[in-house]
Amino acid sequence: MTTTDAQAVRDHVTPLPDTGPVPAPTWHHAEVLEHRPEADRYQYLRLHAPSIARAATAGQFVMLTAARQGERGPVLPRPMAIYRRDAEAGTIEVVYGVVGDGTRKLTTFAAGETMLVVGPLGRGFHVPDDATRVLLVGRGIGTCSLTTVAQDLAGSGTELVAVASGRTPQAVIGADFYRECGAERVLTVTDDEGTSEIARLRAELTSTLDSSPPQRILTCGSDRLAWLCRELADRWGAEVQVSLEAHMACGLGYCHGCATGTRGGPEESPLICKDGPVFRLEKTA
Repeated sequence: MTTTDAQAVRDHVTPLPDTGPVPAPTWHHAEVLEHRPEADRYQYLRLHAPSIARAATAGQFVMLTAARQGERGPVLPRPMAIYRRDAEAGTIEVVYGVVGDGTRKLTTFAAGETMLVVGPLGRGFHVPDDATRVLLVGRGIGTCSLTTVAQDLAGSGTELVAVASGRTPQAVIGADFYRECGAERVLTVTDDEGTSEIARLRAELTSTLDSSPPQRILTCGSDRLAWLCRELADRWGAEVQVSLEAHMACGLGYCHGCATGTRGGPEESPLICKDGPVFRLEKTA
């Protein structure tokens, strides 16, 4: 089965096996250390949030509140992947896209101000210790869910191959960071150059990795790429883990507004915030 429908991707995910308790989230009135434009329509944000930086595992996220203390809105916080964390410095970094009123309000926070941050949240990626090679496939802002995996694998002996995709070269995120983390190969592909076309990317990856394929393929940011990853996993006998994106009201599982499956069934499907955002992408019938 081949599909690009987002709901179809969600209809074929299951929670990862329980690998133990997740870190308890904490609340921070975190100091903004740095906040600046980052190519295309993105923003780079660095916050001082020591307990989050110490506890966060690869693929987890935070909720950022755009309203300052005393302001009435925007009411709902925005979920953001943790792009990088530094436990020693007590900092977390976020790269986000400016797409609406809430994220536009976020851009107004300057260094020295405080921002309400809750995290780390969700269940992240799981890469077993015996994995010899991992493939990361991300597009646009979705790549930000994958970069902490590269951070954890740096120097571990697990070989890392990464695909960073975007509409234009300016929209590609994470390629330099992957190289900094020691990735064996980083493939940047764009719509403008035609290199992100699925058939072309499939040919590139199979010719490169067929002789020594990855045991885990981790992806975020594109349904087309998720299905390509599933196809490659069938070819290589690998497991696919996909990080799903969703609008959220709480990020803690209280509001039940981010269920993965079709609404109206007798049982609630897994929640992206609590049971994910990372899920196993299963084979289609």
